[in-house]
Amino acid sequence: MPDELDHHTRAYGLYLLNWIALATLAVVIAISLPIAGFSVELDRETWGGLCVSAILVAAGHVLFSQNRSRLAFVVVSIAQLGLLSMLAALLTYVAASASLPLQDAALDRWDRALGLDWAAYYRFMTARTEFLPYALLAYGAIALPPFCVPLVLGLTGHHVRLQRFTMATLLTLCIVAIMSALIPAIGTYQLYDLPTEFATYKATGYLIQLERLPVIRSGGLHVLVVSQIGGIVTFPSFHAAAAVLALWAWWGVWWMRPWAFLMSAAMLIATPLLGGHYFVDVFAGVAVAGIAIALASSIERRPFAAPDAARASLPVASTPIVPTGR
Repeated sequence: MPDELDHHTRAYGLYLLNWIALATLAVVIAISLPIAGFSVELDRETWGGLCVSAILVAAGHVLFSQNRSRLAFVVVSIAQLGLLSMLAALLTYVAASASLPLQDAALDRWDRALGLDWAAYYRFMTARTEFLPYALLAYGAIALPPFCVPLVLGLTGHHVRLQRFTMATLLTLCIVAIMSALIPAIGTYQLYDLPTEFATYKATGYLIQLERLPVIRSGGLHVLVVSQIGGIVTFPSFHAAAAVLALWAWWGVWWMRPWAFLMSAAMLIATPLLGGHYFVDVFAGVAVAGIAIALASSIERRPFAAPDAARASLPVASTPIVPTGR
């Protein structure tokens, strides 16, 4: 049908546009790393991830040629998001190396100006030890969207939304990295001098940045082992942004809405605790995700046509339709 063919053509064009954006980001990072004083070590785990991504891309294009576009969009999108996660981690380390003055006191003032008390929130959450394992699960749910969003949107035929999710994620990570360089912070636990772990609790997300951010800022870290670098961003919170991105992506599939809402709400509630984030970090992350979604959704151009074999997987209208760029 004409509308379905148009949808597929738009999705494939956005998919190729995402590759251009990823390649551009890779070039920028490759130039920035030596300037920031870093070198990169690709260990066995990293090479394994790159090989898996290459295999998924190759498999995806084979599936396109076999008229199995739904599964093709699943595997190529998982590959793109996997590569993006590697690039984004490197980008945040480059951003942290700017070593501008820490802004924890300012972020705390912004929280207090909104009438929010992080220390009271910490005491409330950690006093309810029976809920802490669920908070840890909710915080770790950030690992689900890079696999489950392509799976759900790809198999249900929401291919344009899937490609926009990838683009929105890329834009979010770029904005987050830039803002974290301009407004660096080390997080709440150090400011309030509160314990990060005890018998029933461990602030797993925060401990990474507490360990590595000071070393990066002091110039003591020079070799980045890609498989071992983790999140070091305080403001804005990418966890909060990821929750909003996943909710938006899954909202297009009606039966995913309750689960998406519950998962995203749980992530937002757990993020200040497990990630050592100020509340304004969370609000900023939500805002950044909203901006990225709006920008990605505004991309309507179709600079590339879908391959003939992939288009053949859709019903053909009685009058041939030849998509043209605008």
